[in-house]
Amino acid sequence: MSTTDTTTPGPASTAVVRYLPGLLLLAAIGLVGKYAQNGLKDLGKATHTTLPDIEYVLWAILLGAIISNTVGVPRLCKPGVGTYEFWLKTGIVLLGARYLLGDVAKIGGVGLILVFIDIAIATTIVLLLAKWLKIGGKLASLLAIGTAICGVSAIIAGRGAIDADEEDSGYAIAAILALGAVALFSFPLIGHALNLSDQEYGIWVGLAVDNTAETTAAGALYSPEAQDTAVLVKSIRNSLIGFAVLGYALYWSTRGQAQAVARGFLPRAAFVWAKFPKFVLGFLAVSALATAGAFAKADVTSLGNLSKWAFLLTFAGVGLNFNLREMRKSGFRPFLVGALALAVVAVTALTEVLIASRVIGL
Repeated sequence: MSTTDTTTPGPASTAVVRYLPGLLLLAAIGLVGKYAQNGLKDLGKATHTTLPDIEYVLWAILLGAIISNTVGVPRLCKPGVGTYEFWLKTGIVLLGARYLLGDVAKIGGVGLILVFIDIAIATTIVLLLAKWLKIGGKLASLLAIGTAICGVSAIIAGRGAIDADEEDSGYAIAAILALGAVALFSFPLIGHALNLSDQEYGIWVGLAVDNTAETTAAGALYSPEAQDTAVLVKSIRNSLIGFAVLGYALYWSTRGQAQAVARGFLPRAAFVWAKFPKFVLGFLAVSALATAGAFAKADVTSLGNLSKWAFLLTFAGVGLNFNLREMRKSGFRPFLVGALALAVVAVTALTEVLIASRVIGL
C-alpha cells in the first residue's frame, strides 16, 4: 500500500523561494562590482599604468542601473531586490560596534546643531520655490520633508499623514531619487577638490544628501571613515522624521485636508514613535554594547565585515531601483525645486562644516 506525500511548503520555505532570486541578483551585482574594482587595480599593476581606483560601490550602482534601464529587473527577482533597504538598516546597526557612545555624543552633538540649521534652510527654500513655481501645497510638503529629513522614507511616512495623492508622492520620490544620483557622483569629486578630511566630508554628506542609501554610498566612495561619520550624522536626521511628519500633519489637519491628529501628549508621542526609524535605536544599542566592552577586537572586525556585506547588497539595490523612465514622468518642476534646494543646502552645510572644523575647531 503506497501513500502520497501531501505536505505543502511551509511559510519559511515559501519566503526563501520568493526572495532568493532577487537576493542572488543583488549579491551577484555586488560581487561583480568588487571584482571590477580589484581587476582594474591588477590591470594597472600589470601594465604599469595609473588607472583610477573606482570603488565597488560605484560599479555596483552603475551595473544595477544599467540592468534596470535596459532589460529591466525580472519579475521573479523583484521581491528579493526590494529587501535592499533592510540590508541598509542592518548595515547601519552593525556599524554601531565601531562607535563608542562618547564618539556618538561628540560628533552627534555638533551634528544635531547643524542638522537643525539645515532643516530650517531646506524647508524654507523648498516651500518658497514651490510657491514660486506654483506647485501644489501637499507636493511641496512632501518635497520639503524629503529634502530636509531623509528622502524617500520621509516622503512615504508623510504621504499617509497628510493624505497626499499617490501622484504627488510619486513626483516627490522621483525627484529625490534623481537628486540622490546627482549627489552620489558629485559630492566625492567636490570633497577631494576641497581636500576635506574624512570627518569633514562625512558630516557634510550626512547633512546634505537626502536618501540614507545614497548618503552611505557617497561616504563609502570617499573612505570607510567618511562613510561611518556620514551614517552617524544621517541617523540624527532620520531620528527627527516623526516630529517633522507630525508638524505637517497638524498643519494640514487644521486646514481640513488631512486626518486630524489626536490631541494630547500621549497620542502625539505615539504618532512620533510610530514614524521613528527603529534601526537608529539598534545602532545606539550596538554602540552601547561596544562601549561596555561586550565585543572583543575580533568581534568588532567581524561585525564590520558583516556590515560591508549588507552594504554590498544595498548598493546593488540602489542601482536596480534607479529607473529613468519613471523619473521622466514627474516633469521638471519637482526636480527643479529639489535641485535648487539641494544646491543651497549643500553649500550651506559645507560652510557650516568648514566653520565648525577649521574656525571654531569643533
